[in-house]
Amino acid sequence: MPIQKRVLIVIAPMKFRDEELSEPIKYLEKAGIEYDIVSTRTGLAIGMLGGKVLIEKTIQDIGTAKVSKYAGIVVVGGGGSPQFLWDNQELLDIVREFDKQEKVISAICLSSVVLAGAGIIRGKKVTVWNDDVAISRIRECGAEYKADPIIVDGRIVTANGPAAAGAFGEKVVKALIAN
Repeated sequence: MPIQKRVLIVIAPMKFRDEELSEPIKYLEKAGIEYDIVSTRTGLAIGMLGGKVLIEKTIQDIGTAKVSKYAGIVVVGGGGSPQFLWDNQELLDIVREFDKQEKVISAICLSSVVLAGAGIIRGKKVTVWNDDVAISRIRECGAEYKADPIIVDGRIVTANGPAAAGAFGEKVVKALIAN
């Protein structure tokens, strides 16, 4: 029987991008990979397109101590990412711990900047939503920005936005199975 894998999915409490959450979840479920969705606060998280997700655990509830429970992390993008995720120290610490434990780390849209903030993409190829501030933050940390829809560089998977969400989910699952 295969080892059961579980993924941590992080979303902003408001203005997360709906399909950047729903599309990867379809691929995770199809592959039999379980997941937990967390945010910066509990309660109802509301997406940019009106989707609603009940959040029962926060990033702080996970902390670095619980990273070992997970095979990887998916950081969902959207308009709420800069405000709630980019500079969230608990999230940056969690991402660093995923990297330290050599697990799959993925981010889509504006949330690729979280990986830059965690300092884990120096020398890596990554993509991000076409936003000057986001691209600048990616480059400032020593990563090579590519305008491609999806980039896989080792254990790190990044995608540039909602149009790439399905293919992103597929690449994340492939990385999880391979790792």
